[in-house]
Amino acid sequence: MLDLQTLWFILITVLFVGFFFLEGFDFGVGMLVPFLGKTDQERRVTINTIGPVWDGNEVWFITAGGAMFAAFPNWYATLFSGFYIALFVLLLALIGRGVAFEFRSKLENPRWRATWDWIIFVGSLLPPLLWGVALANLMAGVPIDETMNFVGNFWDLISFYSITAGVAMTLLFLLHGALYLALKTEGVLKERAYAVANGVGPWTTAVLVLFIILSYFETDMFTRHGINPGAVPVLAGFALFSVQYFLRAKREGWAFIMTGITIVLSTITVFNSLYPRVMISSLNPKWSLTIHNASSSEYTLKVMSIVALCAVPIVLVYQIWTYWVFRKRVSTSDHLDY
Repeated sequence: MLDLQTLWFILITVLFVGFFFLEGFDFGVGMLVPFLGKTDQERRVTINTIGPVWDGNEVWFITAGGAMFAAFPNWYATLFSGFYIALFVLLLALIGRGVAFEFRSKLENPRWRATWDWIIFVGSLLPPLLWGVALANLMAGVPIDETMNFVGNFWDLISFYSITAGVAMTLLFLLHGALYLALKTEGVLKERAYAVANGVGPWTTAVLVLFIILSYFETDMFTRHGINPGAVPVLAGFALFSVQYFLRAKREGWAFIMTGITIVLSTITVFNSLYPRVMISSLNPKWSLTIHNASSSEYTLKVMSIVALCAVPIVLVYQIWTYWVFRKRVSTSDHLDY
């Protein structure tokens, strides 16, 4: 029978899957704002493709953090204290990005708007880079002592492996965002988005393959899962390699679905490689945090489960409805607010 700790580990995984899939194309679009649009109107069109949904997408991250705090407080405490500087920079990037979306059109001054466009770029570039570094460290292990305290420093998180993961996630989100723009725009913007996707695609594949190879040396994936990692990561690789085929066939919808599947299955692979651990100690495997020694009480998890059962379907229906309402392509003839 599925215990409550495992159930909430799965639910947190689902929340991060939703966050990376939805915010993935958000971040990708944000990284392209200063480059894809050659005029202010074109940049406004680019931003308007995510204007109605970007803030709703970030709710997945907030909910994941809240669920982690409530269900696994020791995991939350060790993660947010050990990764404090990186998460602080991540928070500043997200705040700056959100403010830029709201403020860039308050004045007609070109310099004003260009400044906010670059803030959108930086605020969209840093999060996937930092998340990639963080996930790589969760997989490889960080210095945690017997009292569940992180005893390292910021530089312990920086390595060739973690930087590779950060670059891989950034490129994957950039590709995801370019394909989203190809779906949501028309004319010259669509063609430019296609060109970006075609240029970024091979690099994304190459860096992700490098990350997978490094993972077998830097983590315990090999000893835990053997040469064959299972169907999920294999399907993720298949989806990634198929993106180039759909791009050549001018099937942006299918290409976008394939990058989405890659993100979803790759995230599941990361959490599956951890389970039942949530943070691995590089000092002593016995000091690792697991879903059992890091969890809240059974009563707390029961109450949370009841609340989640009532609230999550409502949130999902609302977000699906939002995407349905704003499903049409955005063009320069539309009324632009951002």
